[in-house]
Amino acid sequence: MKYLFKNKVAIVTGSSSGIGLATARLLAEKGAKVVLAARNKEKLDEIVKELKENGTNVFAVKTDVSSEQDCKNLIEETVNHYKAIDILINNAGISMRALFKDVDLGVIRTLMEVNFFGTVYCTKYALPYLMEAKGSVIGVSSVAGFHGMPGRIGYSASKHAMHGFMNSLRIENLKTGLHVMLVIPGFTASNVRKSALVADGSVQCESPRKEGKMMMPEEVAKAILKGIRRKKKKVLLTFLGKGSAIMQKWYPSYLDWLFYYHLAKEPDSPFE
Repeated sequence: MKYLFKNKVAIVTGSSSGIGLATARLLAEKGAKVVLAARNKEKLDEIVKELKENGTNVFAVKTDVSSEQDCKNLIEETVNHYKAIDILINNAGISMRALFKDVDLGVIRTLMEVNFFGTVYCTKYALPYLMEAKGSVIGVSSVAGFHGMPGRIGYSASKHAMHGFMNSLRIENLKTGLHVMLVIPGFTASNVRKSALVADGSVQCESPRKEGKMMMPEEVAKAILKGIRRKKKKVLLTFLGKGSAIMQKWYPSYLDWLFYYHLAKEPDSPFE
């Protein structure tokens, strides 16, 4: 795996923390030329400094993936700097925690703009370079992308949309050599839940779940690189994720209740 990624140009969105940061670090460690993209420029600059001190080839582009122009600029900056794109990891995302009856519709719009359109914009502008390189485009999703998740209705809808987009893109490119992959972690210890939006659009700040029992971002990063190496269509992680996929196919009604009761146990759950 070490030599597979050497000198490959990889863009990682949402790379200022969590899965994105862990993936960017691992790619840099494997010798890739890494482009970090996120909204927090100060944080990105700190990460770039840290990685360069370790002798890696990285640079950062401040990017809000909900902005089409920002996504176009990210791709242009990458090509100007490295002259190619081999890997695009669409990881930037935001979550929510509220019932549909209570939520401001602007919250759902925000999640669609970040989680779905962010993936669409970045992929659209990177596609010619990825196709030329016969490279890989990855979407980091969630079990909420293949089965509805109560209390996360906007998140689930945006991830369902991502799945439809990525699966269609994969089929369109069956003969082009482009590798398209969905990565579906279970609950992962990251800032996504802490930055989740509540009903009025404000930030949740504190995660309602115990981080210690979750998958670590570094584990997801390793699975992403392994999936790229094997050119997998889908990487489904954790017992919860794999079990949910099986139940969604054979026992979807039971999975409805399982999700309901599992999430109802959270502290300050929006439903009983």
